[in-house]
Amino acid sequence: MIKAILIDDEPLARSIIKEYLQGFPEIEVMDECNNGFEGVKAIQQHQPDLLFLDVQMPKINGFEMLELLEYTPAVIFTTAFDEYAIKAFETHAIDYLLKPFSKERFSKAVQKWLNSRTQNTSAVQAQSLSDTNINHADEQHRIVVKNGSNIKIIPVQEVSYIEAYDDYVKIFTKDAHHLKKKTMNYFEKVLSASDFLRVHRSYIVQLSQITRIEPFEKNNHIALLKSGAKIPLSRSGYLKLKEVLGI
Repeated sequence: MIKAILIDDEPLARSIIKEYLQGFPEIEVMDECNNGFEGVKAIQQHQPDLLFLDVQMPKINGFEMLELLEYTPAVIFTTAFDEYAIKAFETHAIDYLLKPFSKERFSKAVQKWLNSRTQNTSAVQAQSLSDTNINHADEQHRIVVKNGSNIKIIPVQEVSYIEAYDDYVKIFTKDAHHLKKKTMNYFEKVLSASDFLRVHRSYIVQLSQITRIEPFEKNNHIALLKSGAKIPLSRSGYLKLKEVLGI
């Protein structure tokens, strides 16, 4: 039996998918979810083979939800918004169904996945999701992180600095830090250049958090933040920071 989960905030959309899935008796719907938070919990519980996933949903969008998964099933996107199609296929999605889609179009997408199952597409997709830099407008304003079973949305204004940490980054706020499986290059591209600056290979700083710059050993410098953190500046980072701050 193939396990599937439906994640869409529209009950009618989920009903249509269940109706269309009657043509595939080998696929069993294990759960239905209204949003990405519910989706993460259901995926952890059921370990499905296939997701039918909407993009625009309350709280967190479909792409943000996928980032939080340790286990990534195959994904068929079902959405009313065509502007996310390229991003979907960058994550190696099986297909991208634009609402309202016909039963024939739906069946074609499912059959495409069934035919490709022997190629272990889920494992390939899981790797591509962690490596792909999906730039979404929401990510310029918030960062979604997962700590155990808890999901937290961090407004970027609350981010003091970001530090490279092996295959992850540490996102520091006033009271805590959070791990996220993304690269420094990703955040350098996504975060607003007027608010954040990469001052070192391993550090991105929110400019408004800097209280002063001090010399540190020989020709090196550090930036002191409101939190008390001391951030090393590379030579190029120091020059960029001086230029941005006008000093």
